[in-house]
Parts: sequence; C-alpha cells; structure tokens
Amino acid sequence: MANRMILNETSYFGKGAISHLIDEIKARGFKKALVVTDRELIRFEVATKVTDLLKQAGLPFHIFDQVLPNPTISIVDKGVATFKAAGADYLIAIGGGSPQDTSKAIGIIINNPEFADVRSLEGVAATQNPSIPILAIPTTAGTAAEVTINYVITDEEHRRKFVCVDPHDIPLVAFIDPDMMASMPASLKAATGIDALTHAIEGYTTRAAWELTDMFHLKAIEIIARSLRDSVRGIAQGVEDMALGQYVAGMGFSNVGLGLVHGMAHPLGAFYNTPHGVANAILLPTIMEYNAAHTGEKFRAIAVAMGVKEAATMNITAARTAAIDAVKQLCRDVGIPPALRDVGMKQDDIAALAKAAFADVCTGGNPRTATINDIEKLYDSIY
Repeated sequence: MANRMILNETSYFGKGAISHLIDEIKARGFKKALVVTDRELIRFEVATKVTDLLKQAGLPFHIFDQVLPNPTISIVDKGVATFKAAGADYLIAIGGGSPQDTSKAIGIIINNPEFADVRSLEGVAATQNPSIPILAIPTTAGTAAEVTINYVITDEEHRRKFVCVDPHDIPLVAFIDPDMMASMPASLKAATGIDALTHAIEGYTTRAAWELTDMFHLKAIEIIARSLRDSVRGIAQGVEDMALGQYVAGMGFSNVGLGLVHGMAHPLGAFYNTPHGVANAILLPTIMEYNAAHTGEKFRAIAVAMGVKEAATMNITAARTAAIDAVKQLCRDVGIPPALRDVGMKQDDIAALAKAAFADVCTGGNPRTATINDIEKLYDSIY
C-alpha cells in the first residue's frame, strides 16, 4: 500500500518569521488580501503586526474579523461574500484554528463554487480545484491548522461539528512565528498545548500510522513534554519550542488521521461551544486508558518521549501506565480542569453526544473499536 504525505509548499519558523510575508506576496504576484481573523486579535493588536507590514509595503487588503471560536456555516458564508465583494485574490489567515479553518472553507468554496453549500464539504469532498492561496499565520501553539488538510465547521442548526478533509485546502505558505503567540494567556497556552499533544498521541496510535508519521509524532511529543510548562509560564524559549512542536505534530496527523479523543471532543464544541483544546485535554488521559491494551509497544515510546525514567526497560503494562500518568501530570501542571462538568457538559445529553461522537470521522481511526455504549460510558466516567 502506498502512503501519501501532503505538506505546505513553504514554511518559515522562528522569531521574525512574518518578516518574510511581504517577499512571498510580491514573488507570487498577489494583488489584494482578505485578512481573516477575529475581533480579539484586532483589539489586542496581534493582527496589527501583520497588517502594519502590508501597509508599509503599500499592499492592499480588506479585513474580515467576524470569526468566532468553533466557526459556523454562517460565518463561512459571510466570509465568502466578503471575499467576493473585496475583489481579493488571496487569503491571509491570522489566528488559531478558527480563522485558519474559516479561511480554508472560504478558499475552497471560491474556487469550487459547486460546493457553496458548506455542508457539502463534510468528509472527503471531491473538489477539483486548489483553494484560493492561503498564507497562514498561527497565533496559538496547538491546532497546527496551518499545515493540515483538515478543517472543522459547526452546524449550529443541527448542533454538530463536521470535519472536512481535502488536500486542496492546505495553506500555500505558513509563518510559524513565536512572536505572534507570545501574548496568549496562560490558560490558552495550556489548552492549545495539550491539544497539540493529543494530535501527536492520537496520530501516533491511529490505525493509519506508519514510520514517517511516527517519526513526526514522537518528536512532537518530546518537544511538547519538555516545553509546555515553560510556555505556560511565559518563558520565551518554551513558547518558541511549542510553536515548532505543534507544527511537527500537524505534519504527521494531517496525513494519517486521529482517534476517539477528537471524535468525542467535537460534539462538546457543537453542544456547548467548549473550546476544542480544553475538550481534548480533559478527554485525553481517560481515552488513553481505554486504548492502552490495543497499542502494542507504542505507549512505551510515548513514555520515553515524555522523559519517564526507565520506561524503556519496564514491562509493557507498567510502561503504558507510566505514559498515561505522565500525561495526567502534565495536564495537572498546566491547570487543565479534571472533569467535563467543569466545561458545562450535561449528563442528560450523553446519549446524543455519544451518537454524534460515534459518527465523527475521527472515531474510525481509533486503535480500539468503540461502540456507542462504550462512548456513553466514557463520557459518564469523565463527567
């Protein structure tokens, strides 16, 4: 069987990476940008770091700042209309997963108008044309949306999130600049950081994993485990290392998929608008326990990557427990809430949540097959 890898055409890493933005725009002959972001990033002048560069270079742009966490179908529709009205020919996505995902949906629809109904993009849509060019500038160290072929949209009418997987949506150029992430509050650094760890662990243990993606995921686990605590404390090197670690995780999972943690997290976002990183962080240790016996030696490698002493020589049961305990400790150290009731989950919704999680595209990649009843029990155990 052949394995496929899709990555950005070009990426820049490290402090000052966005200084290369203008050269990339000019070299590619782009004329006018639609800057996709949110109002908080405008208010706190994070997006201004980018738009100031555009102004100084005399490059025209229009701002679409209506993106909200867990972006909806209606937001995408507004973005498409704004792109057309602005006369733009490329997108600059500034923000975490929400602006990045919104940009992907806008870019795909503009160049594939037969998919103007956003719901038609769910799953693996048979789009024919690459997205409008996207220049992606993440402001959180977690989603890795700037390097993935996936995006997630919320269907508010039906209280559900749906995942879109499309090789045509990957941003053309990514700028992974820790200076764009430095102002994140500690709680957001924690949640997005554990989200990145979830990407790495689920990508490493998913059914489609193979040697090349294993390499990315293990390195990402190592970087995140050593850096997240410092990032949350505001230590500059920790922030820079997390920017890299989450991207490396994205290089892997984008090409092999995820698992039950994401399958169960998506309904929480749809039902309660729970931040995606927080949902993943609460779910991860319990789902690791559920999967442990179905992962061969992989949890041993996770424990080693997380710095657990003597993990290489423990018996496999002890090594699996050590990996799970290391994740639990990291979650505690960065202040992740321990229970789903802490983020508004209602026990009366468990049956509906489990049904949605069972149908989620990520769930099929889980190393252990889960029934709806299994998922109900897992939700209840973490409540």
